Amino acid sequence: MHHVKRGLVAMILLILVAIVLCFVLGNQQIVTVRMLWWSAPPMPVAVPMLVALLIGLAFGPVLGFQAARRIGSPKMPGKRDEV
Repeated sequence: MHHVKRGLVAMILLILVAIVLCFVLGNQQIVTVRMLWWSAPPMPVAVPMLVALLIGLAFGPVLGFQAARRIGSPKMPGKRDEV
């Protein structure tokens, strides 16, 4: 069973790498990102989009965790309060 899980994870990673590679190869147009007074050097459009994706993947779970802590997670069914 452990080998099946490892093979499944490897297949998913290979598919993900292939999708990212196709995305990068399909978005080779050069763009310059400008924000207020700052300007990035010209780069393929895939680079800023992948950077934005990675930033979102990093901050999304952190913000979700903080929101869940602020709201307070409901008690698990079946668990009893300790006295």
